[in-house]
Amino acid sequence: MAIKIVTDSTSYIPRQLREDLDISVVSLGLTIDSETFREEAIDNDTFYNRMAKAQTIPTSSQPAPQEFYTVFEKLILEGHGIVGIFLSSDMSGTFSAANMVRKMIIDKYPQASIEILDSRSNCLELGFPVLAAARAAKAGKSLAEVLTQAKFVMGRSRFLFVPDTLAYLQKGGRIGGAAALLGSLLQIRPILTVVDGKTALLSKVRKKDRALKEIIHIFLEDVRKKGFGEAAIHHINFETEANNLAKQLQESLGITLPVCPIGPVIGLHVGPGTLGIVYYTRE
Repeated sequence: MAIKIVTDSTSYIPRQLREDLDISVVSLGLTIDSETFREEAIDNDTFYNRMAKAQTIPTSSQPAPQEFYTVFEKLILEGHGIVGIFLSSDMSGTFSAANMVRKMIIDKYPQASIEILDSRSNCLELGFPVLAAARAAKAGKSLAEVLTQAKFVMGRSRFLFVPDTLAYLQKGGRIGGAAALLGSLLQIRPILTVVDGKTALLSKVRKKDRALKEIIHIFLEDVRKKGFGEAAIHHINFETEANNLAKQLQESLGITLPVCPIGPVIGLHVGPGTLGIVYYTRE
């Protein structure tokens, strides 16, 4: 029995990698001024242009149960086992929906083998365990070994990111209007991370360039102490600056890091101009 990997659209794994490793993706949804889109069907430029002109704050939604069901059933009927790894359950109902559909599939196909993991994160901090699981599955590893590889990465990963503005955090209710105004006047930039499945404040510094220097320092220190696993530069409509950050880190590490955009579902909460480093270590 071959193992196949399923994840959701907020993993932001490049499409070529998804195809090469045969990773199935269910899509979260977006609503802008009463019009709904699948995240997989709208590009970042279009979304942020629409968002800038929107009369209401865009919202996101978990994948439709039918999309889960269609993907799971197809793989089970093909004779595969499934490992599903999804967006943190503290950020979305996606994990719960996957478990609900898992039960429906097993009720109909009692022989089905489906394991669902809560990544406790998003973006490539979700994507890296998905990739680890998919590589193990492609190598013919057992279900238990595939799960072990995913959990190994999940236990050693970190995501550090710096928003360009506090406006989107304020719009989404994550900080108050007064705090956003004061932060903008003082040029305060929060360094954000993910802790226990939720977005958390790591620290605050004056000016964005200092914040970026700090996340570079944290990343390089983690790699120095614990060894390099895998890493990428994340950005939201900030490709030139993301490429510059990748070049800077290449000089330090001697490794070319991929540059991967963050899509609308996660991006709507922090906004364009966000830069970050996502990675895991060997220890």
